[in-house]
Amino acid sequence: MQKKIIILIIGVAIVGVGFFVARNGNKPTEAQNTNNQTTKSQEELPMSTAKISAEKIEVVHFHATQQCWSCITVGEYALKTIKEKFPEEYKNGAIVFRDINGELPENRDMVIKYQAGGSSLFVNAITAGKDNIKEDVTVWRLVSNESQFISYFQDKLNKLLGK
Repeated sequence: MQKKIIILIIGVAIVGVGFFVARNGNKPTEAQNTNNQTTKSQEELPMSTAKISAEKIEVVHFHATQQCWSCITVGEYALKTIKEKFPEEYKNGAIVFRDINGELPENRDMVIKYQAGGSSLFVNAITAGKDNIKEDVTVWRLVSNESQFISYFQDKLNKLLGK
């Protein structure tokens, strides 16, 4: 019994390390970044250029196979915000939501593109055909208050759409 537990712990550790390596082992340097991905966050840009009007927004929720309540809820609230507050944009594909299990081999390219590790929520505001990928860490502080989460996320998406 004890041997099975040790093997299980080692297996979980290997999967976690693999997910971490997939995220961090393939990070391009700014000079090597050839997929039109913008690595500067909006906070790093001057205020005059921080406003963008995205032609498409991809909201991507990365998670592991086993998820805790917070991880599940972040994805649910993000999708709920999109469906309820942006029904036309969701319907016509201007805002897309993706729920990605980062531990699955078939999702490796997405994990690398977004440089995702563990449970995370990314927003990609595509402007002039170029990715503007940014992880949203604020959502984790709001996960215990649905109305604050939705208000915050709606405001964020409105700004990205130029509204």
